[in-house]
Amino acid sequence: MNEIQRLSNKGLHDVSKVAPLLDGGATKSDWEAKRKQIQSVWMRTLGDAPLENMYDSEVLNESAYTVLSEKEEEDHYCQYIRYETKDRDLVHAYLLLPRSVTASAPRPAVLALHPTTEVGKSDVALASGRDNRRYGLELASRGYIVLAPDSITFGERIYEGEGPFQTAPFYRQFPSWSVVGKMLADHIRGVDVLASMKLVRPDRIGVIGHSLGGYNGWFLAGMDSRIRAVASSCGFSMFQGDPEPNRWGQRDWFSHFAGLTEVMKQGDPPFEWHEIAALAAPVPMFMWCGMRDAIFPHWLDNTLGLAELMKLYRGLGREADFECWLGTEGHDFPPDLRERAYRFLDAHLLI
Repeated sequence: MNEIQRLSNKGLHDVSKVAPLLDGGATKSDWEAKRKQIQSVWMRTLGDAPLENMYDSEVLNESAYTVLSEKEEEDHYCQYIRYETKDRDLVHAYLLLPRSVTASAPRPAVLALHPTTEVGKSDVALASGRDNRRYGLELASRGYIVLAPDSITFGERIYEGEGPFQTAPFYRQFPSWSVVGKMLADHIRGVDVLASMKLVRPDRIGVIGHSLGGYNGWFLAGMDSRIRAVASSCGFSMFQGDPEPNRWGQRDWFSHFAGLTEVMKQGDPPFEWHEIAALAAPVPMFMWCGMRDAIFPHWLDNTLGLAELMKLYRGLGREADFECWLGTEGHDFPPDLRERAYRFLDAHLLI
């Protein structure tokens, strides 16, 4: 059984403690109106990063990326590629192509977003990645085309003269942007790359990630309608109950939204995270959260937001498309949960 549904049915939490996404008797049109309000607040928070009208199927063709090298693995080809974002930044990525894929039989594709790690894309796409993090590599073995890019301040996108995760140079260059807005613009460009490939089914593109990659996954699903399924591991955290709410604001290392700290000093944050996750609805969504997660330890509060998401999917007639699991593990993506996530992606992309 869906674990969050089981807890909700047992009455473990009072879900009235968080803002409901759908009021009693609300219609789908009511939700669309509310969704527009949430999206407006979210776009203002993201800043001036180039997000409006970011994707266009006519913009890119297969010359949009450069293959720098290729290595033949047992069941796939690993291409080391480079492509340009709309703001003229360069992204290095691994593109994993199953050996069986052909242009006459295009395959579903997945954008594999890495967690917070200095090596970036390598963690999820190469055999050298850490245990329980090689989900890009594992999905390629299941027959998916996988794109695993570096996010800014990770891997090959660490600013010259800086350590990893240092966003200060970004904000000096783009003071009216946010790092999250920039990451989203870059991820959308990654979807552009996948959608441009003759080997990819453009109507079967998903996203998977852990931690940083986990919440970037549902951020992306709420911005780009080409994402048809999202799997997030340890990537959901409410402001409510968070012992470190400024994790999202100005810090001396990775600052998601540099301007959010001053906003929160004046009062409550402008949104709750279940509202931002709801922007992806009704895209099929898989969430996994650990009760011993030292990064996001307030699991009781997090389940309140997840329960609201479940209610929204139910209200939209898509309850089966929201799957959430809660367990006693820590901030990890253990094998049994990865297998559940892969089966979820299979069910929505391999059709």
